[in-house]
Amino acid sequence: MNLCSVVLFFLISVFSGPDSFTADGKASYYADRFHGQRTASGERYDKTQLTAAHASLPFDTKVQVTNLKNGKSVVVRINDRMAASKYRVIDLSRAAAHEIGMIRDGTVTVSIAVVPDEPAQQDAPVAVSDAETKPQL
Repeated sequence: MNLCSVVLFFLISVFSGPDSFTADGKASYYADRFHGQRTASGERYDKTQLTAAHASLPFDTKVQVTNLKNGKSVVVRINDRMAASKYRVIDLSRAAAHEIGMIRDGTVTVSIAVVPDEPAQQDAPVAVSDAETKPQL
């Protein structure tokens, strides 16, 4: 490999970011006993929120998780860490697990993909009418 190839590879890997991340694998969900415990991000786990743990994605990344058995999907926010595993790709909150119909099964095969951030929408400029700029007599 020449130097140019190494630099190009580095730039592509650095600037592609997590927006292009996808993976397939097993998902599990948190046991109820973890409700109220601190997550790696510092917030408390709330089983009623659509959150998840991932081994490497940045906190607050939004990920669409699709249950490949039934096609149901949910968007979750990463707020916790899990140990890197060749068996599981994500741990879901109980609410997220319920949304994709995996409570009975416990673990299911899923596809996950980062949801790109929506660009901030700029409000339309406010029109100033002539009546507001002219002093009234």
